[in-house]
Amino acid sequence: MTDPTDTQASAAPILRGRQLTRVFGEGATRVEACSGVDVDVRQGELVVIRGRSGSGKTTLLNLLAAVDRPTSGSVWLGELELSAATEDELVRVRRDRIGFVFQGFGLIPVLSATENVELPLRLLGVPADERDERVARALEDVGLTGHAAQRPPEMSGGQQQRVGIARAIVSEPEVLFADEPTGQLDSMTAAATMDLLVTLVRQRGTAAVVTTHDPLLVARADRVLELHDGRVVDETHPAAG
Repeated sequence: MTDPTDTQASAAPILRGRQLTRVFGEGATRVEACSGVDVDVRQGELVVIRGRSGSGKTTLLNLLAAVDRPTSGSVWLGELELSAATEDELVRVRRDRIGFVFQGFGLIPVLSATENVELPLRLLGVPADERDERVARALEDVGLTGHAAQRPPEMSGGQQQRVGIARAIVSEPEVLFADEPTGQLDSMTAAATMDLLVTLVRQRGTAAVVTTHDPLLVARADRVLELHDGRVVDETHPAAG
């Protein structure tokens, strides 16, 4: 029988970062927040980036997600070099191929859960019938079918984060990014959110890159990149053990 870990390891990466460097400021205020980092991420793989505050993990996540451009180095999503793409190309990539889960949820307070999740599909021009079906499925995947009509202020933090995850996956992205997705949640809700993220990656075969301090999520990752002063100082494979 073929070991799925071996198959995953041999697959071509969907996301590649090469010698990624990001510098902020000049002269005395110059900070190299990311320095010569190489990253490969494959489909169905959960990669965790961790490190102390100021280690560069959010900077690296933003470079990989095309939220920011590197000072030098390159990022590739499939055959598209994101670091050299035009702004119009990046808008399309963020809309069509990438999902992002924010620590602060990033929901529109006056819209219902359904309307928040539906937004990416409206931007994609998905027909109404298909939109309804995909939104219902995404809310079911995150266990919020019964809360579809509620607005964010009427929901708990964990429920809001689940809406954010549903919104990130409804367009069926190639790569899912999450910045400290459990950072504002209590331990029980955080554990449930971690279970959900891991299940989605495993079942959908989505690539996922997550920054976190949470040791429970770290323990379930396929790979963990430890950052210190903008450099990868260690790489481990917890899930393989």
